Amino acid sequence: MRSTGTYAISTTLGESVRAFVPRPLPPAKPTLAPACFVQANRVAELALARLSGVAGLVPSVDWLLYGAIRKEALLTSQIEGTQATLADLFDEEAGFAVSNSDDVEEVTNYLRAFRLVQAQLRDPAGLPLSVRLLSDAHRLLLDGARGQGKQPGELRRSQNWIGGTRPGNAVFVPPPPERVPELLADLERFIHDESQPLPALVKTALIHQQFETIHPFLDGNGRIGRLLIAALLEHWGLLPEPLMYLSSYLKQHQSEYYRRLSMVRTEGDWEGWVTFFLEGVAQAAQDAERSIVAIATLLGADRRRLLASPKAGPASYRLFEMLPMMPRFNIDQVRQKLGTTFPTANAAVKVLEDLALVTEQTGQKKNRSYRYDAYIGLLAS
Repeated sequence: MRSTGTYAISTTLGESVRAFVPRPLPPAKPTLAPACFVQANRVAELALARLSGVAGLVPSVDWLLYGAIRKEALLTSQIEGTQATLADLFDEEAGFAVSNSDDVEEVTNYLRAFRLVQAQLRDPAGLPLSVRLLSDAHRLLLDGARGQGKQPGELRRSQNWIGGTRPGNAVFVPPPPERVPELLADLERFIHDESQPLPALVKTALIHQQFETIHPFLDGNGRIGRLLIAALLEHWGLLPEPLMYLSSYLKQHQSEYYRRLSMVRTEGDWEGWVTFFLEGVAQAAQDAERSIVAIATLLGADRRRLLASPKAGPASYRLFEMLPMMPRFNIDQVRQKLGTTFPTANAAVKVLEDLALVTEQTGQKKNRSYRYDAYIGLLAS
């Protein structure tokens, strides 16, 4: 059995426990078996290439990004127990009241963290993919949310553990806090070591597992670890735009996800984890491709219905083109977006409502709000 780490004694809450300290990447003695990844990596890379190509079916890639990024934010938060829904997120962004505001805040914080990382990586003068950048993202992730008392943006200074009621009966005890900086420095070096011969997706799998094993923050490690996957896809040019929501696959196979991560530590089974990860990338890319085709089909059919309506005009056409990035709205928001009068905005909405493209949500005569139900339903499926 391959040894993937050693143990160090760590004392916390009056207990001395064995904390796992992973060896630096890449796996060694033996090295990672190519048989576990060559074919799976080819299938995953092909799925990503097809996903990139099919994005051209929709007039604006921003439409696709709007939904895909929010879906990833929602699903990665749901893995950690957040109960927010996509409809809640759209309602909150439109300024409508939501019942589980704390959960929605956690999702919107992930969106902010993701945007920060993406902007830095795309800016020639921005931060590279680094511990510092992940710490900045972590600060946004926990800003104002339930984990705000857990050292946002700072590496942990105390021992944490996973599972169990205390360190002594924990399922897993990550490295002692004093070892975290050196372990992250090793991980950062591996990310930027261009001499490594492994395929980029395989390296992404290794890095995610190593980050989760180090568990460098007191809270939010899972979400930052999955954000790191998206950042690595950007860093290595594996997907030009973040159209894939891998957290959907990881949530669907959550028990297996955690089991595979654990088996690397307990049995040295890097091969099993890498195979699982690559299969997940291929499946998530295929799911995202199907979603894009479904969205393109829906938007095309609805646009044709609108164009065929004798009551439709420039304002209703412009409003329809805004719906993929504004699926929840009220009349005043339409007025502002269109830069027009209230009667013109109201008439534009009325055209879409009469065609059953949007539905009114309040049942009131005043302060009415609307939703593009078919589109939201596709994103949520």
